[in-house]
Amino acid sequence: MTEVRTRFSPSPTGALHLGGAHTALFNWLIARHYRGTFILRIEDTDKERSKAQFVTEILDAMTWLGLDWDEGPYRQSERLPIYHEYIQRLVERDAAYYCNCPPQDLEARRKAALARGEKPKYDGHCRDLKLPAGPNTAVRFKTPQTGVTHWDDQIKGPIAFDNQELDDLVVQRADGIPTYNFAVVVDDITMGVTQVIRGEDHIPNTPRQLVIYEALGIAPPLFAHMPLMLGKDRAKLSKRHGAVSVTAYREQGYLPQALVNYLARLGWSHGDQEIFSRDELIKYFSLDHVTTSPGVFDEEKLQWLNSHYFKELPPLELARELTPFLHYLSEAPDQEYLGRVVTTLSARSKTLVEMAEAARFYFQDPRPYDAKATQKFLTPTAVPNIREIAARLTQLPEVNEAALSQLFADLGQATGLKMVNLAQPVRVALTGKTASPGLFEIINILGRDETLRRLENAIEFVERGGA
Repeated sequence: MTEVRTRFSPSPTGALHLGGAHTALFNWLIARHYRGTFILRIEDTDKERSKAQFVTEILDAMTWLGLDWDEGPYRQSERLPIYHEYIQRLVERDAAYYCNCPPQDLEARRKAALARGEKPKYDGHCRDLKLPAGPNTAVRFKTPQTGVTHWDDQIKGPIAFDNQELDDLVVQRADGIPTYNFAVVVDDITMGVTQVIRGEDHIPNTPRQLVIYEALGIAPPLFAHMPLMLGKDRAKLSKRHGAVSVTAYREQGYLPQALVNYLARLGWSHGDQEIFSRDELIKYFSLDHVTTSPGVFDEEKLQWLNSHYFKELPPLELARELTPFLHYLSEAPDQEYLGRVVTTLSARSKTLVEMAEAARFYFQDPRPYDAKATQKFLTPTAVPNIREIAARLTQLPEVNEAALSQLFADLGQATGLKMVNLAQPVRVALTGKTASPGLFEIINILGRDETLRRLENAIEFVERGGA
């Protein structure tokens, strides 16, 4: 079997968005499934819009997702001599020709065609003039004017285009820069790409590329066009649907394994399985089970997956992931302590940003307390019970969850109060809020001294009249 070679070829005109990551992932999975080669290629011939910072962002995003590449990153801007060589091959085969039509003439003829109700394609003015190369001369491909160009798409099935619908596209601009449809053909040929997996918005480009392969006498790769990613309103996913770049989701506190799992399942399935390890994705992935209908991006589903991976990660590993999000700390916390903290928050958080905020009370004084919480629970009638809990806590031989449970049970029996009436004032004193992880877990993590300090602060707060 021929080695499978796939590629991902982003343009560095912006950050890596979810649609691009989706495409990259599918190419990476096919390469890994067949033990082939995954190539990274930067399509940076658009000098005005291509930025070095976007190259860095794209590489960082792919590294964060774990989509390692075997070759590259190649840069089209460094491959101009190769494109020029293939341009000459086409010209020598009479499959391309020089065109010196001024831009203003092309625009006038385009408008005239539209006025006649015709498609605004190039009218072939220079097709048979045998013009030489010149300083203001582009190169156009001689597209067949009859027949049909077709291929068996690995996802969409048979697709065909009437060649009369195509025009003589420019393959090299007057400045010597190749155009997209030509450059990708040369790249895929010289890099030995065997499968081109990309979004279905590229379907109109495929017949243009296939006729170039044919003119060069080279067998094309297999093509597979993935369905687009839509928002819940069924429109193409865009910024108005929320964050769309991989970097933005990273900054919002999503784990890479959650995003990879979600993107893999968007448009692909393996039975009813929802959760996949990376090894399982590589083992099971194939284009046979990619849907032809668009995938609808559902952030709630992504959050569910993210929270699942929070619960699956070992505490110290989750602590490492959380550390960069603790912006309110002047230095990195003790990782063992943070590991204990995250065990109380992993089942309650959807993102690392949310978890970091929920963890704040473990590191900082919880004051000012939530106003509604103080009105309801930090009242004069609660002070005697808080004092008694502090006194009993001081006397405990060892502070652990079992001892704390017994402490509150004994006090409840002595006072006739329910657990909620005893626990909620303490919870507000320790966390500043009425909702938190388990109270005994919190006391166990904060420790006896810090817990007593916070209880005393709460008593003083009440005795000062809530000020």
